[in-house]
Amino acid sequence: MTDRNLQRMIHAGCRQLGLDAEARRALQQQVTGKASMSDMTAAELRLVVDRLKKDGFKAKAGGRRKPAPRADLRLIHVLWRKLGEAGALERPDRAGLNAFIRARFEARWGAVPADVDMLRDWHQIDAVLQALIAWGKRAEIDFDWDEISK
Repeated sequence: MTDRNLQRMIHAGCRQLGLDAEARRALQQQVTGKASMSDMTAAELRLVVDRLKKDGFKAKAGGRRKPAPRADLRLIHVLWRKLGEAGALERPDRAGLNAFIRARFEARWGAVPADVDMLRDWHQIDAVLQALIAWGKRAEIDFDWDEISK
């Protein structure tokens, strides 16, 4: 999740809990030692979100996309997310994944679907999976296959 998305979630949580801007800044100061979200790291923003959840904030999944239609496509998303969580990606969002697929495979395939979830050819899906797994190995990321398969 990007810093901006975390900031939006903090604002939504404060609205849901009835906290005004002054109370939000006080909470942020208490949790992270910083009153301004722009001074916080992503980890610190997550701490504020966690605190809001502890205080009763229920995040809504309104902006979430439906899961990919097929298990092999969902695995691509999971591996991309794991690479992002490990800090191996500049753009850990869906747009970054689509850009990676275009950059890596467009010349070889001739054309790439606009979105990863539009892939249907199992050879192409497997090529993307293998590329992500190889990237994880190069970045020395230990994909927890037991966790991923759940």
